[in-house]
Amino acid sequence: MPESSEIRVRFAPSPTGPLHIGGVRTALYNYLFARKHGGKMLLRIEDTDQNRFVPGAEDYIVEALKWVGIEIDEGLTVGGPHAPYRQSERKAIYRQYADQLVSEGKAYFAFDTPEELEAMRKRMEEANAPAAQYNSITRLQMKNSLTLKPEEVSALIDSGAPYVIRLKVPRKEDVRLNDLIRGWVVVHSSQIDDKVLLKSDGMPTYHLANIVDDHLMGITHVIRGEEWLPSAPLHVLLYRFLGWESTMPQFAHLPLLLKPDGNGKLSKRDADLGGFPVFPLEWKDPFSDTVARGFREDGYLPEALVNFLAFLGWNPGTEQEMFTMDELIQAFSLEQINKAGARFDIQKAKWFNHEYLRQQPNEQLAEAIVSQAAADGINCPPEKAAKIAGLLKERVNFAHEIYAESTVFFQSPPGYDPAIVAAKWNDEAVRALTAFKDALTSVEEPLTAEMAKTTLANATTAVGIKQGKIMQALRLAITGVGAGPDLMITLEIIGRQDAIDRLQKALNEL
Repeated sequence: MPESSEIRVRFAPSPTGPLHIGGVRTALYNYLFARKHGGKMLLRIEDTDQNRFVPGAEDYIVEALKWVGIEIDEGLTVGGPHAPYRQSERKAIYRQYADQLVSEGKAYFAFDTPEELEAMRKRMEEANAPAAQYNSITRLQMKNSLTLKPEEVSALIDSGAPYVIRLKVPRKEDVRLNDLIRGWVVVHSSQIDDKVLLKSDGMPTYHLANIVDDHLMGITHVIRGEEWLPSAPLHVLLYRFLGWESTMPQFAHLPLLLKPDGNGKLSKRDADLGGFPVFPLEWKDPFSDTVARGFREDGYLPEALVNFLAFLGWNPGTEQEMFTMDELIQAFSLEQINKAGARFDIQKAKWFNHEYLRQQPNEQLAEAIVSQAAADGINCPPEKAAKIAGLLKERVNFAHEIYAESTVFFQSPPGYDPAIVAAKWNDEAVRALTAFKDALTSVEEPLTAEMAKTTLANATTAVGIKQGKIMQALRLAITGVGAGPDLMITLEIIGRQDAIDRLQKALNEL
């Protein structure tokens, strides 16, 4: 592709349900490639299979791309010079190209009934044929415009008999494709069946529609999943037959997303068994009451998900793991995409989320804590929530876990860890904590971590007890357990009076 030409890529999902996370990765790689080369990213909806259309799926796709930060330059919701961008609204466009192929002898009308097609498959199976398919051999035994007389074909069409248009694949020919990730792919035409291009309802199949649209929309690079690699030779033939081979886009077929154990393609069932989502957003099925989990609702930050997905098949060739979207754009290249499948390691996704959560401003995280506390009937001022976030965000993977871990900041411990009581609650602890409690009564509000630290040091010195010997007992009195986040900051968050009350309660009960 000459440097002067504009790079144009497209993401073209089908609205048949929620967008799989593998589709999000495909969209991301297209977006990174387009931005890297100053090109355009198109969004096109491939809804030629109207039987599989699911209400709400189109809006879901748009919302998911927006959430992860993929900006669309042209296409659905944005518009552009090649509208419409839904294939169901472009029906008339495809018909003319299908008719052109028929008139040039590169495609043909096929009138076979479902029963006749099934009978052909059975004959092929009984003859131990390698594949029961409609191809350069079996088409000569079927009911189509290659075996019928022209007047018979005309009569059938005039009578309204249902028919499809099939591609006439050459019988003996190597079809070659230079894939940007996999190198040369060569497939013999005997392995390619005469695919249907136009269905009996007049709608095109994916094969015809995507070739016509990619050509008319000026797509320069088709970056898509490995599952489309078997169809690529067929698409090369279509480009050639339509006279567009010289402007055919370059292909790049991305590696599969594999199960966490690396054995086989990732599925929703694997996710359900593993307790993690495979969809970017939660999906409520319009035909049932089922709800599928989403990365967003599970608490993943979009930046973390993007970073995680970028590394599923691509490697920058450096030690850097944390990338902003702009950094990914600068570093990305198709040459660094692996051919081998990428293992879907959800623990790595959690690690990325933890790292991005640590970078979140405490004030931003505080909003969720305030609202979660309010739902429990607890008034938590934003300043207190921000301190809690700052203390606990290093210890969790998700923002919603901060409030779950913060019970200690809102109420006295309901009980005390018996193992710590047995090991650390003794006369020295009682004397030191009593001295600390009494010293706190004369400390000015608001209590700070530094003031708490100084007061504790003075109190333990005054009673002649080393501070290290009573720290677990102090934590026990304040939190009920023997380990946790910084204790002095914890005292600052709960405040002077609450600290005094908790110390007195422990001294009374233990």
